[in-house]
Amino acid sequence: MDVAKIRMLAVVRCARLRSRQLVAACAAAVVVLGSLYALSTSTAWALRKAADAGSLMPPAGSVYSGESSGAAASYTAAVGKHPAVFGEFVTWGQSIHFAFDTAIADNSRLMLHIGTGAAGHGVLTPAAIAAGDGDAYLLSLSAEIQQYADPVYIRLLPEMNNANNAYSGFNADGSSRGASYSPATFKQAWRRVVLILRGGRVSVIDTALAALGLAPIQGAAGMKMIAQSPIAFVWTPETAGTPNVPQQAAAAYYPGNAYVDWVGTDFYGKFPNFAGLNTFYPQYPSKPFVFAEWALWGSDDPGFVSEFFSWVNAHKRVQMLLYNDQGPFTLNNYPSSTAVIRTQLTPPRFLSTTGDQKATFISPF
Repeated sequence: MDVAKIRMLAVVRCARLRSRQLVAACAAAVVVLGSLYALSTSTAWALRKAADAGSLMPPAGSVYSGESSGAAASYTAAVGKHPAVFGEFVTWGQSIHFAFDTAIADNSRLMLHIGTGAAGHGVLTPAAIAAGDGDAYLLSLSAEIQQYADPVYIRLLPEMNNANNAYSGFNADGSSRGASYSPATFKQAWRRVVLILRGGRVSVIDTALAALGLAPIQGAAGMKMIAQSPIAFVWTPETAGTPNVPQQAAAAYYPGNAYVDWVGTDFYGKFPNFAGLNTFYPQYPSKPFVFAEWALWGSDDPGFVSEFFSWVNAHKRVQMLLYNDQGPFTLNNYPSSTAVIRTQLTPPRFLSTTGDQKATFISPF
């Protein structure tokens, strides 16, 4: 590893250390190396962007394996692979320091599953997000991701065509929830979030928002720049909406290629809709594909696991799959299926690291 890269890593790690002695040693090392190299935040970001090909994708032919929720140690013990990516479910406006801390402790790249709550209990509507009422949260989240200083996937408003979610446009009986929840409004809300969290000059972002008919960033008075951090946005509808009616079709909620980095869905053993998966998969051919949640549900079904991995292996755009290791889906409930998962994840193309995992301290000497 060259000196410039060591210095970049040392800067990031210094901010995470708890021991004053280690912080002092780390800071001294950075100063020494600083006389040799001046690596700015923008340069570090450029290096990460080049390494991760913009969408934080794995190397060609590989798949990031991991989990959404659960404990990394028990997941690793069960399937024989450390989670390269760890997903945490969070609610808009919630303090989420714990999610970053968990990813650091687990030595995994973080995916944030950001929702606004269950149907009837949403903290704000898609219309409110589109209008800028949630901008304060986005600005604080941007700052937190910048401090975290590692790549993050944002799975924004997942399963948006599921009536059980507060941000879906339709109720369980197929009736509309009104203009504040419509798919068109949802898409505007999504675009606003992406433009703000991708960062850059406030004036440029405001111009882009205006071009969409959206208000300028709220609460950004006096700010010239918003952090440009390594973030990839993950769009994951259900392949068949809840309810499964035309107005809940996934495509109705798609905000456009410019605002989406990954496309994917969730897949559970209780509802193994392979036909729907086959229809959905080819609709977005330019995007890497992710199973942001997949799991056994209700029965120990090795056959489902085998069929699932056969599908994954036959569809080369699948580049990430996260097992939802919590509650009724916990692997410990399904020993026979877990043994099959362990076998299926054995090939080295299923990665147990993203290559940017954290370390307690990297000595520059």
